[in-house]
Amino acid sequence: MDNALEDARKELDKEFHQIRKDLDKVREELDKVCAAGPEDDLSHLLKEFEDKVKKVRTGGLLGSGAHGHEKARDAYLKLRGVKP
Repeated sequence: MDNALEDARKELDKEFHQIRKDLDKVREELDKVCAAGPEDDLSHLLKEFEDKVKKVRTGGLLGSGAHGHEKARDAYLKLRGVKP
């Protein structure tokens, strides 16, 4: 059981760090929106921001995004005997 709990914690940490890393990309897109002026295409900038947020949430084509973290968290908490 300790091995399973330890492995689950490693997976949770891995997923968490990936999301934190991806959030930097979201911040970059948000900075572009915040820095926009009256002549900039806000609609396009917001679309790019939304796309980036969606990719972080869903993981895009290959990743699992925040959903992967959710699954890893649920598995870890279940092994600990905590209701997710």
